[in-house]
Amino acid sequence: MRVSPRLTGKSSLAYDPLVADVFECLAAPARRAILDELHERDGQTLFELCTRLTMKHGLGLTRQAISQHLDMLESAGLVATQREGRYKFHFLNTDPLQAIVERWLKARRKRS
Repeated sequence: MRVSPRLTGKSSLAYDPLVADVFECLAAPARRAILDELHERDGQTLFELCTRLTMKHGLGLTRQAISQHLDMLESAGLVATQREGRYKFHFLNTDPLQAIVERWLKARRKRS
């Protein structure tokens, strides 16, 4: 029977699958553009995001592709949604990023 090596470090963050999802989301330029747009103007519908991504970033993605990117961002916790009637509004949620900042950046500032 093979014994797996023990994980070291702050396993609650470093080996957390949700943190991996955040990094995977940030790896795609289209998803970073979506986050940039929500940072600039929070609470947009899919239609508004599609328009802004096409006009400002020149992204030629279909509405369905942008919707799939939003679903992935939502599953990673970077986007929160709120339904009002037939509209679904998307909001930037920086909480998952805060855990990463506290892990690596704040620790460095303390040492400096």
